Parts: sequence; structure tokens; C-alpha cells
Amino acid sequence: MAAGNTSKRKRPSVSTGRKQAHGKARCLRILRQLSAYIDDELSGNICQEIRRHLGTCPNCETFVTSLRQTVSLCRHSPSPTLSAASRTLMRKTILETTQAR
Repeated sequence: MAAGNTSKRKRPSVSTGRKQAHGKARCLRILRQLSAYIDDELSGNICQEIRRHLGTCPNCETFVTSLRQTVSLCRHSPSPTLSAASRTLMRKTILETTQAR
């Protein structure tokens, strides 16, 4: 096989050597759990499944790296000071958004 064709092959799963099923639905399911994964709030089995997926899906791996960096920046940045009027407007907007759902 020519060297240029290797990027089109799916990488095998880390744990089984079988091809990992990739698709939009699987990636979305993983992405929905990433915040809890980063915060270490998931069971070991789910964390293991996410790690396997990240090891075989470069797009999701890039996303989780970016998310970790964003969380780190937010944790280490000073909170902005908001005026009383801004806080009131923000609360009102949040309440309206959540009630509309």
C-alpha cells in the first residue's frame, strides 16, 4: 500500500484490535459526557470507554484537549466584576432562556 493511503484507514481499537465504530452519533454521545469526564465525575467503565474512543478519534481528542485548556483558563482567570444592573439582566436572561425550553 502506498504511504499516502495510510491516512484513510481506520485505526484499530486500543483494547481489542477491532475497528472502532465511528460516526456522528457515537462522537456526540462521547462529547456530551466530556465535562463530567474532565471533572472526574464518571464511573471507571465510562471513563475507560471515553479514553478508548479518544485514542481512536482524533477529532474528539482535539476537542477534549481544547476543552481542558478552556476549563483551566477559566479556573485561573479572575472573575469579572459586574454591576448590579448587569447581574440583574443576566439573571433575567438565564431565567427566560430556561423557561423557554
